[in-house]
Amino acid sequence: MSLERRDYAGWPDSWWLGNGEVELVAPAEIGPRVMRYGRVGGPNLFHNFAHTLGRSGEPVWQNRGGHRLWAAPETPVSKALDNDAVEISGEGLRLAIRQPVELESGLEKEIEIRLAPEGTAVTVLHRIANRNSGAVRIAPWGLSVMRPGGVAVTGFPPRLRHDQRLLPTNPLVMWGYTDFSDPRWRFTRRFLMLRQDPAATTPQKAGLFAENAWAAYAVEGDLFLKRARARAVMEYPDFGCSVEIFTNAAMLEVETLGPLETVAPGAAVEHVEEWSLHRAPPLANATDEELAGIFHPLVSAE
Repeated sequence: MSLERRDYAGWPDSWWLGNGEVELVAPAEIGPRVMRYGRVGGPNLFHNFAHTLGRSGEPVWQNRGGHRLWAAPETPVSKALDNDAVEISGEGLRLAIRQPVELESGLEKEIEIRLAPEGTAVTVLHRIANRNSGAVRIAPWGLSVMRPGGVAVTGFPPRLRHDQRLLPTNPLVMWGYTDFSDPRWRFTRRFLMLRQDPAATTPQKAGLFAENAWAAYAVEGDLFLKRARARAVMEYPDFGCSVEIFTNAAMLEVETLGPLETVAPGAAVEHVEEWSLHRAPPLANATDEELAGIFHPLVSAE
């Protein structure tokens, strides 16, 4: 087990958290962001935008990559600057990364990481506190920027026969630029897949609701999985999404969202993701049954 402060990509005060199998890195100079998650000595599952590394203090928002916390629904204020120093505290296998109150939004964001003593499991707590004088209606939104060349997978809620349920089970949400005829998309009976293509000329995005919310990304034999619990009795952003996936030519994002809540001054909302790393065969052409064999043991509700 280790917790140390050393350089990462030109940020000299970066906090490295590891358990001998996996490691995570959060720079104190910017954020809150987790810029690395991967096996010790192995590749980073997150994408880092090279031209932004080691820099800080920019007057406009930077998509540096890694994992970040936003407030949904998306508005121009979502890109409130996270280019300055954050407060980081650590003890044992825990890191807490807190950003000063955003001038643009009056929100205070914090990401807390808890790494398991063994294996690859990480609990990621997202917290947004309202420091405004009035209430705000927001949802916490965890966005993980994955390195190019892989395939994202998410699952629909359990499929049922027509005579088992007459009412719909979930929304499948499109953006204005969503084009399901694009070959990067692939549907099976129980899964939705989106391939990252560095040659793509247009972005793609879709979302859905599932109480057992999860999204995964497979690249070069590694599989990143994030899970979250959603509540059907609550209202969710973007026509009711608890999971969203987005891609462009540079990267792919896997995202989970908490419910929309009216947050009083001084109060906070929280959203928890569970991360893990696995090995996986190529998934781009996997059948529905093959995908079920991989993912159902990993995401079955406890």
